[in-house]
Amino acid sequence: MFVRRVSNLMASDVIRTERAERRQVAALPWRRGADGIEILLVTSRETRRWVTPKGGRMPGLTDAEAAAVEALEEAGVEGTLGHEPLGTFRYLKMLKRRAPRWCVVSVYALEVTTVHDTWQEQGQRERVWMSTEQAAACVSEVDLADIIRKFRK
Repeated sequence: MFVRRVSNLMASDVIRTERAERRQVAALPWRRGADGIEILLVTSRETRRWVTPKGGRMPGLTDAEAAAVEALEEAGVEGTLGHEPLGTFRYLKMLKRRAPRWCVVSVYALEVTTVHDTWQEQGQRERVWMSTEQAAACVSEVDLADIIRKFRK
């Protein structure tokens, strides 16, 4: 892979690959349960891993708004949206018939106020509420697990 330096940076220069990482957004749906904060995770369509609802950025919407759209489509939830990201994580997206590609995902808190009985992707995904510690243990991405563990409202 060809690597080049970005010019005009300080001593802590950032090395960037020639092929840019894909930018995505994710919602971290949460609610207050009897035992504290609960996080809603969904399964991915292909690998059935536990993930947060996520997807690409959307023209005409802020990244936070796009994350809310993903939460509605993938998990069937709506609520009050945080406008600043909780953090970011990277993962390797496995693409059909193409080389895998690194994605950088900005995560936005979504306090869930509505849980729909039916939703767009319900036949393709499972959804489960769990404690922050359970959710952090279920996701594969170390940085996402850290974001979940540190989440406090």
